[in-house]
This record gives sequence, C-alpha cells and structure tokens, in this order.
Amino acid sequence: MDKLITGDINISVVGLGLMGCSITTCLLMAGHHVVALAPVASDLEHAEHRIRQHLLRSYKEGLISEQPAKYLSQLQITSNYSDLKPCNIVIECTIEDITIKQSVYGKIEAVVDESTIITSNTSAIPISILQSFTRHPQRFAGLHWAEPSHTTRFLEIICGDKSDIACAEYLYELAHYWGKEPTLVRKDIRGFITNRLMYAMYREAFYLVENGYASIEDVDRACRNNAGYWMTLVGVFRWMDLTGVPAYYNVMKDLFPTLNNQTTVPAMIESIVRQGGRGVANAKGFYDYTAEEAKLWEETFTEFSFDIRKLALKYPADVVKKKMQLKQED
Repeated sequence: MDKLITGDINISVVGLGLMGCSITTCLLMAGHHVVALAPVASDLEHAEHRIRQHLLRSYKEGLISEQPAKYLSQLQITSNYSDLKPCNIVIECTIEDITIKQSVYGKIEAVVDESTIITSNTSAIPISILQSFTRHPQRFAGLHWAEPSHTTRFLEIICGDKSDIACAEYLYELAHYWGKEPTLVRKDIRGFITNRLMYAMYREAFYLVENGYASIEDVDRACRNNAGYWMTLVGVFRWMDLTGVPAYYNVMKDLFPTLNNQTTVPAMIESIVRQGGRGVANAKGFYDYTAEEAKLWEETFTEFSFDIRKLALKYPADVVKKKMQLKQED
C-alpha cells in the first residue's frame, strides 16, 4: 500500500446510478484510470452522458483545466466483471440491499487480485456485516460519499471489525488527492458519523412538524439560517468553543430529556414513500412541485454545490493553522 501517485492506481466503480456517476467523475478528475461497471443494464444508457455533463460543468466552473475528452479517455464503461482484473481499488455503489451487495462481492472477488482493496459506498449497512460476505475481510472498508461526489469535500472511510487499519489509513491519505477532507471512522457503527448526526436532526424535525410545533417550511428555514450559516466553516464542537461551552452545558441539562427518541419511521415520510413519492426526482415529496419547479430545484442545487465549494475552499480545516504559520513567518 505504498502507491499514492494517482495515475498509477486503477479504480473501479461498480454501480452507475446518480452517485456512481459522480464518484466516477471525481476519480477521473483526480487523474485515475476508471473502470465503471454497470450491474444494471439500463445504467449503461445514461452513465457516459451523466459523467460527460459533470465534467463539462466542472470545466466551466474551473474545477478542472482540461476539456472533458481528456478525462473520458481514462474511462472504461463496461458490464463485464472480468474488466476489473487490473484494478487496485474497487468501490461498490449499488442499492442498499444486502443480497445484491453479497452477489456483487462474489463477482468482484472472482476476478481481482488478493491485494485489491474492496470498498462499499453504503450509508446504512454496517461494514462489519458486509465484509463478512468476502473471502478477505481485512482488505474491505467503507467509503461513504456525499452527492454530488465530485464537488463536495465530504468522505468517510470506515473500518469494519476485521478491516486492516493500514488499508483504511491508505484510503484516508489517498482521499486527499481526490479533493476531500476525509473522516476516518476507526470503529464500525451503524450510520457512521454524519448519518448519526443528521438523522438525529431529521427525527426531531419530523417530531416538530407532526406535533404541530412548526411547519415544514419553518423547520427548513431554521436549519438554513442557523446551522446552515456556520457548518461549512466549523463542526458542532468547534461551534461550541466559538460561542461559549458553558451555555450549551446549561441548555443540555434541561433540553435533552425533552428531545424526541422514537424508534419508528415517522408517518409523514412513510405516507410519501407508499404513494410513490421520490422528491424532486418525480415532483412528489414534502413540498408540492410542478415538473418545471422540480427541474429548477435540481439545477439550482447543482449551481449551489459549485458556489458553496468555492466559499468552503477559502476556509479549509487547517485555515487557522495556516494563518498562524504566516504570522510566525512575519
């Protein structure tokens, strides 16, 4: 695991839905040769177009310096698992179905070398469960990406119970070449870090709406104008440091006992899913959309992801350390 030069590493992405295509784009932008495998035949129809569009927008936004054609020359789209044979890293990005993932791992291990690192983009299934389906669980880890993967700084590297920590640390170092500020999760836990934080907030949001304390619009507005205001710069612990630790201690004593802790799925989301709602993807979600509005929300989110990236890059995790160094040099 001593190779960190991106051009020397062949990577495969198995699963070419929306996220699989943006992960592929990120890896191409980092200089890798990528074998993008579509287990679902219909994905072959859309994958190249999606990736090309991601690259074209990234070029227009200045994230890459060359036209899409240069990066696409490093891409192989296939449905044949034998094409994974030369890959050093495989990223499984299929749907959250254990049976399907187990089948995919068997097909991957049948062709790749024993030294090949296999990872999963799961956001919900513990890595320790998934690695139990493989012949060499020590070389298996989680890589939890966020959409759109080619613009966000987010990436979680997760160890399962049997993962080789050296493997995870290698992925952690490599992730910096992908433009990430990664998090290394050394002990497996369901939901990892970000989902455990976010779903606690989702649960409280449903509680507030379903029990009449606020509307959907008001809850969203509160998130945008409070947490959304500072979270690009700092996380929850730095925020408490910046704004006064004792105040949070005093509030926690009284507030924690009143927070919602239900373990069942909220009725609001169950109703939407049962009626076939998928959000802006089909204009049926928590908000009412016309087809045109849904399309404009998707376009606006894409625009926002590039704009917020530009702002966030001005304030990396080590921004204060760099300022301290400049002061010392002066």
